[in-house]
Amino acid sequence: MDTSIFMDKKVTPEEDELIRSLGNTYDLWHEIVDYVHLQYPKAMDGWNFSGDKYGWSFRIKDSKRAIVYLLPREGYFKAAFVFGQKATDAIMNSGISEPIKTELQAARVYAEGRGIRLEIRNEDIITDIKGLIDMKLKY
Repeated sequence: MDTSIFMDKKVTPEEDELIRSLGNTYDLWHEIVDYVHLQYPKAMDGWNFSGDKYGWSFRIKDSKRAIVYLLPREGYFKAAFVFGQKATDAIMNSGISEPIKTELQAARVYAEGRGIRLEIRNEDIITDIKGLIDMKLKY
């Protein structure tokens, strides 16, 4: 089961717990948060409890929709996105890496779009994550 490392509904995750849990990926977490705020200064963020099955996630959103969810795991985290058809088409025609395009193409389509979750264990994927954030903000 792919769940948050923070599962207690009554306890909102604290920064020191996040630092300890994410280890070397903590700086990458903040690089993504800072990037969203740089591209979209009105972005709002905060912890969100998704239910007993999934635990806590960190959501960054604009006034109407989530831009990205950051999902804390032990020693790493995931970035989760939902893309509508226009954004999906743009991503497929972009410089985003082929494995991400393949995952997006294979993702189940829901009313709100296609959802993907990407593991972030090192800086290798950060350029693509920023590209996906740009696409999300554009479409």
